[in-house]
Amino acid sequence: MSKASLEPAAPDFFWFIPTHGDGAYLGSETRQRPPEFAYFREVAQAVDRLGFKGVLLPTGQSCEDSWITAAGLATATERLRFLVALRPGVTSPAFAARQAAALDRLSDGRLLLNVVVGGHPAELAADGVFLEHDARYRQAAEFLTIWRALVTGKSVDFSGQYYRVDHGRLDFPMVQYPHPPLWFGGSSDAGHDVAAEHVTTYLSWGEPPHILKDKLADVQARAAKRGRRLKFGLRIHFIVRETEAEAWAAADRLISRISDDQIEAAQKRFKVEMDSVGQARMAALLPGDRNRLEIAPNLWAGIGLVRRGAGTALVGDPTSVAARIREYQDIGIETFIGSGYPHLEEAYRVAELLFPELGIDGRRRRVSTDIVNEFAVGSHSAERRIAAVS
Repeated sequence: MSKASLEPAAPDFFWFIPTHGDGAYLGSETRQRPPEFAYFREVAQAVDRLGFKGVLLPTGQSCEDSWITAAGLATATERLRFLVALRPGVTSPAFAARQAAALDRLSDGRLLLNVVVGGHPAELAADGVFLEHDARYRQAAEFLTIWRALVTGKSVDFSGQYYRVDHGRLDFPMVQYPHPPLWFGGSSDAGHDVAAEHVTTYLSWGEPPHILKDKLADVQARAAKRGRRLKFGLRIHFIVRETEAEAWAAADRLISRISDDQIEAAQKRFKVEMDSVGQARMAALLPGDRNRLEIAPNLWAGIGLVRRGAGTALVGDPTSVAARIREYQDIGIETFIGSGYPHLEEAYRVAELLFPELGIDGRRRRVSTDIVNEFAVGSHSAERRIAAVS
């Protein structure tokens, strides 16, 4: 049996559109890039060309609206899929169904939907949502029951605790059948039940594989009781360089301008102001020493010092990072949603350094190796170069 036959299939790779801004240093305005559509388009077109399968657009008060941004980017790209936030409680299921149908048609079936129930009560309150944690997930279950019925062409009459719909319908059909796939990440028991009942792909942030394995098994077991089977995805950052030393130096540089006061303030927000179980799990991974942030082989928690949500990164050379990815694949992860700072440059590094290690051929077109230039080192090119100057 060959070595290739023992390795898992190449994973799907997505990237991240930094709709809240970008930069070279966390916690600093030095070399900061503002959240401008021209830059979002630049990132999207690059990852479309490089062979990433899709992009995640974040949601929240500090982000440009994901729906409108995705609509603009869909017209500027060819193959890229867009994972856009579906927000129970913030919008109504019928209105969200019409939005989804429109964007699925505009993008010619490239829409994916990320169900976001929320984990920051103050931000939710600013949007008019005042439900406590588990109630938000009960509301989300009603929302998705109505939404899924509407987008599959059913006439809906529904009366629940949170929603009432009389003679609901969707007049414009989806491109994708029965509807764009639903993705979701929620680490609480209530979140696991919503995933098991309603979604296609369950997302998690980058915890060590031996910890994450039990969480995924619980979600899958709940889905199995409902006669369903879920796919799994991982949301994580990447710092990949040609050598381990270069990668870890880049990681240190990324957080070199964060002050201890910034870390203290951020961690207080995460632990005191938020009721997200996933965020609590991220915070629990952080050691007390900011100089000892490798929490598992090549898994670094430095981004979580000041960033809420996904706070870990895979750091290393292409061989070691690919080995860690295969460990995640071994526990069921099929899709990796990556990011890095700045997002444009790091997308190129991931595609050029890591994709070959994983067997991902992201090139849209194959270019002749007979081109004569300063990068061509093949024998035929050498012969042509000699002939050109003789």
